[in-house]
Amino acid sequence: MPDHFYTLSHDQENAVRAANWRLGAFVLLLFVISALGTIRRDISNQGFDEVAHVSYVAYLQHSGDTWPEFAKMPMLDPSSFRFTSEVNYLNHPSPYYLLLARLGPVLEGHPEALIFHRLLNVALDTIGLAALMAIGLAAGLPRSTFCAYIVPIACIPLLTLLAGSVSNDNPAFAGGAIATLGAYQLLFSGSRAWLLAALGGVVVASWAKFTGLLLAGGLVGGVLLWLLWRGRLPSRWIAPIAVAALLACAPYFALIAQYGSPTPMTVGELAKVTKEAAQFGWDRAEHLGPFAYVSHFILEFAVEWMPPWKPRDTYFYALVIPIMSALCAYAGTLVAIRRVVSGKAASLDVLIVAGALAFAGTLVIHVIFSYRLHVDYGWLSSAYPRYYLPLAALFPLAGLPLLDEARSQSVRAILFVLLIAGPVVFRLLLEPLVYRG
Repeated sequence: MPDHFYTLSHDQENAVRAANWRLGAFVLLLFVISALGTIRRDISNQGFDEVAHVSYVAYLQHSGDTWPEFAKMPMLDPSSFRFTSEVNYLNHPSPYYLLLARLGPVLEGHPEALIFHRLLNVALDTIGLAALMAIGLAAGLPRSTFCAYIVPIACIPLLTLLAGSVSNDNPAFAGGAIATLGAYQLLFSGSRAWLLAALGGVVVASWAKFTGLLLAGGLVGGVLLWLLWRGRLPSRWIAPIAVAALLACAPYFALIAQYGSPTPMTVGELAKVTKEAAQFGWDRAEHLGPFAYVSHFILEFAVEWMPPWKPRDTYFYALVIPIMSALCAYAGTLVAIRRVVSGKAASLDVLIVAGALAFAGTLVIHVIFSYRLHVDYGWLSSAYPRYYLPLAALFPLAGLPLLDEARSQSVRAILFVLLIAGPVVFRLLLEPLVYRG
């Protein structure tokens, strides 16, 4: 019997499963079409630090190196794709960039080669979205609940634009999605194959960026601890878990040995931070105290759910969408925690709690790191929700226990509107207005 929130007859279950497959395939197709429609954008008008990511790939192609010297890594001119004297500000491990450098055509001096590299990123996000949809299919969710799960994921603001960009957020998203699927299936089936899938997803996300290690690693680590607590973690699993942990952490051990930090302040990043802090007057303004900064960070986090490089005043009311989604996820997480504590948790409940703990832990580290930048340089722009894409399934998943607890049809209807209509309204109505022209 699938692990779901409702009890269905065998015939009903087969009908629902077939309908969910069709819906999932349709949503995935729409996502791919939307992402492919973005790959011919001018890179100079695009966010997500794409010029810096493309420059990283081009540098590895030019130098033949497998591990960068950050101080010697130059930026490309976005028009000519020729190297400039400006130093790149990225400080991420090289596996993702090395993969593109080896698989894709030469970028230096060839702006047209960008299309192929963007296509590879579309493939990564498609894999990630398919993996997240597979969780809902495997859980045997009712059609309406399945819709409430996959629509918010497919409608994540900027996800299609990010998919059509060269960015290490894409392998982090794909790896985190695979880790989430593997963790769910591991909870449900106890299969060693799904353990390896979950661990593989952690490695992929971790090699993309440090938040991938914290989020995907935290999720899978929480699931493994729960299995250990329940006496469901065989001793023969310890070896692959240890190997995966070493592999996931290896790039950051190297960065610590080389620079003294898993996320070093590179020459290029220091130049960027000081230049932009002076440009916006942040370095001359009175610095915020810890509590004031936390309030600023939370508000900025919600605002950054919208496109960050366009005027936002007209669309400020759209903040209600991420805020309401967050409140639903918070309430649903409390329901899942209660079930875990009472010993009545389903696999999805355990997954939600593990993901919530990983999210909260990463958020605390993120705020502390960002506050240090603020204190040292006045920097006020670090709260990017896309950093949390490795746990993209968490918020919609966390809303499901809340739906399950709602006994009133009117309350359930309201929740469905919040979980489904809100993301659709933003994706179909607000984003086109923001990106108009």
